[in-house]
Amino acid sequence: MKKRLYNFIFFKLMGWKMIGTIDKNIKKCIIIVIPHTSNLDFLIALLIRGILDVEINFVGKKELFSFPFGYYFRAVGGAPLDRSGGKNNVDATAEVFEKHEIFRLALSPEGTRKKVAELKTGFYYIALKAKVPIISVAFDFNKKEVRISNPITVSGNYNEDMKLILPHFKDVKGKNPEKGFSVN
Repeated sequence: MKKRLYNFIFFKLMGWKMIGTIDKNIKKCIIIVIPHTSNLDFLIALLIRGILDVEINFVGKKELFSFPFGYYFRAVGGAPLDRSGGKNNVDATAEVFEKHEIFRLALSPEGTRKKVAELKTGFYYIALKAKVPIISVAFDFNKKEVRISNPITVSGNYNEDMKLILPHFKDVKGKNPEKGFSVN
């Protein structure tokens, strides 16, 4: 019933289309979403997650997962990030992958809804350390489409791997294009 509602809202009411999918057999991955220029991106992401019917996760500082909100955040796919003992975000997030049978981490490498000239690199190094592929997802408000790439396994050569990842986002326009990261 929920999936039909998500389909109706996304495809019929909003008039969007989706190109590609996330293979349910891929149990662990990093899903990067570019551009991230609006709070509306979150609604689009929730609809896509419901339409695809795959578990998609996020991480947050462990303090967010205590009573009373912890139950809710876990129920919607959240996992606490424990950075105690001097762990950095990459190491702490890679450990989260080890603790879960299924963990598809969605994040925005822009790190903000403001204009940035460069992407943050944490997503890449988390994928490398956790030994999981990267799936690129483009939210193109200009064409009203969500494009999902095939998974890419990173090699350890950031510059070369980005030559495979970034073309997926070429000519993509966010809700507020002046704020979006530009691949062009």
